[in-house]
Amino acid sequence: MYDVCIFDLYGTLVDIHTDEEDRCVWEKLALFYGYYGAQYEPEELMSAYRRIVDLLSGGEKRLRNDSHESFPEIQIEKVFLRLFEEKGVAADQTLATHAGQFFRALSTEFIRLYDGTKEMLMRLRESGKRIYLLSNAQRIFTAYEMNALGIAKYFDKIYISSDCGCKKPDLSFFKKLITECGVEKERAIMIGNDGICDILGARNAGLSTLYVRSNISPKEELPAADYVLPEMDMKEIARILLGEA
Repeated sequence: MYDVCIFDLYGTLVDIHTDEEDRCVWEKLALFYGYYGAQYEPEELMSAYRRIVDLLSGGEKRLRNDSHESFPEIQIEKVFLRLFEEKGVAADQTLATHAGQFFRALSTEFIRLYDGTKEMLMRLRESGKRIYLLSNAQRIFTAYEMNALGIAKYFDKIYISSDCGCKKPDLSFFKKLITECGVEKERAIMIGNDGICDILGARNAGLSTLYVRSNISPKEELPAADYVLPEMDMKEIARILLGEA
């Protein structure tokens, strides 16, 4: 039924919980910055981080306040670079990226695939489906997390919002994938766990939709998707996408 399957990541394929409010995270990150001569107190570092994020994002309020999204409309490594610069430390992009990844590792309580994710993706690949990712996320986090989880190889192309400067449900984010990958909209379906970002955004882009409510889905009414799963079920997702349901 569908030749192209476009997936969201967090809450759809990957279960994650992050806590950026944990003081221990900022204590350890402050120690890391101190290694390179950028001396911060933990509270000072947290305040500076939030101020720079607001500055670079133009004060835009996030649609969702999930910390795992990590301000997808900006490139978060620029924040970590600015934190060095404000203390007079001439850091390069590599060090800023490592600082950001260290922060991500510190603030991540767990990250794991939902049961059956690899098997589902493998079945789609074996059936000849084209598989894409469209994620509100940061490349310096997400690309590496996907490699660590062993799923990057299943995707024909990966679209991450921090690369594009826009995020779901922005129509331009969907159009970028559709245009660059030559997607026939009537043969494509978006799979996600967010009624606004994934489902409404995809419908506005002319795509079919499959909504799955996961443990980290926003608290919202079930959206008007073509297919609705009230709970995570990778076998059922595969059956729908393969036309077996």
